[in-house]
Amino acid sequence: MSGECNIPFPGVRVNNDLDITQYNQYFQKWIDSAPELNNIKKLVPDYKQGLYKQTLPVGEEYYDIYSVDEKDCTSIVFVQNRNIDAQGHVASNVLICLLLLDNYAEVEENTDELRLPHLFAVIERKVNDYVNTLGGIVRKFERDKFLIVLNADLLEELKNTHFPIVDQISSIEMGNIPVTVSLGIGYNGNTISEDMLFARSALDLALSRGGNQIVIKKSDDQYEYFGGDGKEVIKNSRVRGRVKAYGFTELILSSSDVMVMGHKNPDLDSLGSASGVFSIASFYGKTCHIVLNEVTSAVKPLYDKLSNDSRYGDAFITSGEALSLLKRKTLVVVVDTHRTMLTECPELLEKTDRIVLFDHHRKCADSIENYVLSYHEAYASSAAELITEMIMYTKGVKPTKDELDGLLAGMTVDTKNFAFKTGVKTFEAASYLKKLGADSVAVRRLFKTGFDDYLARTEIVRGAEIKFDNMAFSVLERETENPVVLIAMAADELLSIEGIEAGFVFYDDKEQKKVCISARSLGGINVQKLMEKLGGGGHQMGAAVQIPDISLDEAKKLLDEKIIEYIEETKK
Repeated sequence: MSGECNIPFPGVRVNNDLDITQYNQYFQKWIDSAPELNNIKKLVPDYKQGLYKQTLPVGEEYYDIYSVDEKDCTSIVFVQNRNIDAQGHVASNVLICLLLLDNYAEVEENTDELRLPHLFAVIERKVNDYVNTLGGIVRKFERDKFLIVLNADLLEELKNTHFPIVDQISSIEMGNIPVTVSLGIGYNGNTISEDMLFARSALDLALSRGGNQIVIKKSDDQYEYFGGDGKEVIKNSRVRGRVKAYGFTELILSSSDVMVMGHKNPDLDSLGSASGVFSIASFYGKTCHIVLNEVTSAVKPLYDKLSNDSRYGDAFITSGEALSLLKRKTLVVVVDTHRTMLTECPELLEKTDRIVLFDHHRKCADSIENYVLSYHEAYASSAAELITEMIMYTKGVKPTKDELDGLLAGMTVDTKNFAFKTGVKTFEAASYLKKLGADSVAVRRLFKTGFDDYLARTEIVRGAEIKFDNMAFSVLERETENPVVLIAMAADELLSIEGIEAGFVFYDDKEQKKVCISARSLGGINVQKLMEKLGGGGHQMGAAVQIPDISLDEAKKLLDEKIIEYIEETKK
């Protein structure tokens, strides 16, 4: 019965009443419940008799259905139509790719003038040769950008080969620094124009995540990431900072007041950068409020210092107060996060489109989109570094000593005492703060923690388990005032153990019914990728996730699975 229809696609035969009388092995593998399907209408309710071809949904996918009438029966074959999505939209059958030499300016600046034309000619030839071998077309439309059009059927091949053009370009040894490439790919849009929009959005996301990687976008909220394991592309140009500072100043001057908020469970970078924004807004005579729902142990020393300043008399407000004080021309400034749900007051962002964003974490797909100005640089050490740039380029602003200490503390904590993720601009910003009066000893005092928190950290380190040869896992067992900040600090301390490249600390929040994981790395292991696999985010050397409705054991097992998956990916 199942052997009479041996074409390499799911196929059936039906009688005049559309009852299924035969089906082949491909149909049986495709439809698990084949024996229970006694009529084709149960599988395809909209099926019409007498049509040679019709394209209809079968479950969540669309199929081209071919029907051939025979004596007393009809043979039906199903061929999946990959050009139609689950909503029935006809998708274009091309890949639109935007390839960007994302450190073009730095390469140009650091390469001998006589060698420069030859270097870029070699790059252009490699791009052209690669695209030609794939049967696509390529056009260079700016000095550092290429538009590539390929057949959509090549996507799986590109994924499996890990986009070799990226490595081919970065391996060119003609300049003083290697050329890095970012690639944004759009496909599955209703039109080629929509694919182009997807490609632009994907490239923007790749750059916001630090560059040197590939991002694929196939719909409004579906992204895939490849690469991005190297260091972020560091940009030393000061032009961008000056332009952002000018735009930020104009927005403050045109606003009635300013509200600043960082992320939930604030740290010194979040509050320190908020105090920097407060300093700029106050300089221009604007009322400024800082949204802070909870004064955690991590920020209490700085909070106490700022609260003693008369200018901060009623500056700190809760989410509820922020919503009641919001005006039509209020400027909302978000620092140290770009994800709506991680901010102190997500509802605030839904009620205004006058939003300015300052962040240094690698961009995630669920980022704040309705901003009027964004300074989102994954190469930066901290949000405090970005805000310090704004102060440097805003003539006349003179932060108080406590604000200066807060900004320097934010940089210090996020760079692990200037050991990680530091560039030329990081040290320039720190030097500028010191020049204005920031005190390193006072900053050190801001890091002091309570005795109970210190004991909890030491217990976490003492209870660590070594897994996968170079990773340390541990759990916060003790109840503390601010467990999320504490596990982040403990994950940092795990890295001081010899041979450990990454540290993961778990906290089972039974009250909120979620498990929190904080991950830290020395750079060899991309913890951002690991946390993204679990629904979280961050940057290459520091990331976190909060997983709802899961037990601690299940969370550990899930992380193990994602680490194994990550290790297999990095071997390819």
